[in-house]
Amino acid sequence: MPRVAGQIDETKTEAILDAALELFTEKGAAASMESIARRAGVSRQTLYNRFPSKAEIGRALAARRSDAISAPLRTGGDPETVLTALAAGMLDKLCGKDGRGSMRGVALMSPHAPDVAAAIYDAGPAEGLRRLSAWLTEQDAAGRLTVPDPDAAAEMFSGMVLGHGHLRGVLNVPHPPFDRDARARETARRFIRAFAP
Repeated sequence: MPRVAGQIDETKTEAILDAALELFTEKGAAASMESIARRAGVSRQTLYNRFPSKAEIGRALAARRSDAISAPLRTGGDPETVLTALAAGMLDKLCGKDGRGSMRGVALMSPHAPDVAAAIYDAGPAEGLRRLSAWLTEQDAAGRLTVPDPDAAAEMFSGMVLGHGHLRGVLNVPHPPFDRDARARETARRFIRAFAP
């Protein structure tokens, strides 16, 4: 019998997502639902009750990451502060061990499980771009920035922040040393200068 809302043990859900992230990073599409359940310390039934497929697990992982990275967009701060915090979060995720590993994991699985890769992209990076585009639309309407094409501007900002970082992550090439805070501030300032009212 299905549980009533509020009865689900969220620690089990987080254990499943953590186990899936580790296994997707290690094995790509070869990670089985059974191995995810085993590593998470839950029954197969518990896993399937929460996530009926690897695509749903991938979607939940990407959504969790997107929520964390895009949190500054919900703070209501001035554009430079918000974009600096957003850039810093993106760089943290990109350059951290989990960020590099998760990119490689998705790259490994994409030819064998395109549905999972598409779910991850839609719930993660694409959702992040949609949220940034919506925020840029709000900034334009308030007169703080002039952004005629928020979708294109969101992609530009992401590219400015990440540079070749994604490629290095997929190829497991170390990132050259850099000052994360300085890069985040400089990116935000240059972006704002480009879209100043």
